[in-house]
Amino acid sequence: MFGALATTGTESSSGMGSWVTIIYIVLLIAVFYFLLIRPQSKQKKERAAMMNSLTIGDEIYTIGGILGTVTRIKENTIWLRISEKTEIEVLKSSIGGINNKNTGVPSEE
Repeated sequence: MFGALATTGTESSSGMGSWVTIIYIVLLIAVFYFLLIRPQSKQKKERAAMMNSLTIGDEIYTIGGILGTVTRIKENTIWLRISEKTEIEVLKSSIGGINNKNTGVPSEE
């Protein structure tokens, strides 16, 4: 008689334990999504929008710290004027951001 009661109680608690485990896994996935995946994809979209909005005459800076003005735009590269007689070609992926034209301070894009 006691064996049957003990078995019934164990089965219901192990069933409940599996639901708690599933809930923890779902919560963990949700935390990873909202803290890691979603912000990273948002930042990637903003960066792509910045690359597509580049126009000739924009003052930009590269990841390596080179400041210049865009003179030509190609599919994967841009030409920067870094001094009066010097132009260089850099990859679009090496652009760090666009300088804020009003203050001269790099924007947070």
